[in-house]
Amino acid sequence: MKDNIYIAREDYDRLRRLVDGRRAGDYRDADYLNTLDLELERAEVVEGGAVPRGVVTMNSEIRLKDLDTGEVKTYRLVYPAQVRGEDSISVLAPIGTAMLGYQVGDVIEWRVPKGMRRLKVLKVVPRSPRAAVAAG
Repeated sequence: MKDNIYIAREDYDRLRRLVDGRRAGDYRDADYLNTLDLELERAEVVEGGAVPRGVVTMNSEIRLKDLDTGEVKTYRLVYPAQVRGEDSISVLAPIGTAMLGYQVGDVIEWRVPKGMRRLKVLKVVPRSPRAAVAAG
């Protein structure tokens, strides 16, 4: 786990509401909420324009290389209601939570249901202004 991660203020605020809202209801995956909550607590929250280039933010496209298999995949990190197909990953999924705030060159080591994953961030394409509005 990396010591510090960066999260845009707007992402932080929306993710905080997501965690709090799901906890208020009868959400079955409390462990995922707790993990996301811990990530939010350790994040350095910055204004959207101050997020360093190459940092994974909500709605950005991320190319990852699995260091154990060599497989390279591209995903879009989204809110749970935005998941569409295999190329989008919810921020509440174990790997989705893991990606948030990491940057190009970082290696994400994260425990998933099948064991430990080691993924290297190869490329991050930031969200478009239109995607940010749609995520709103």
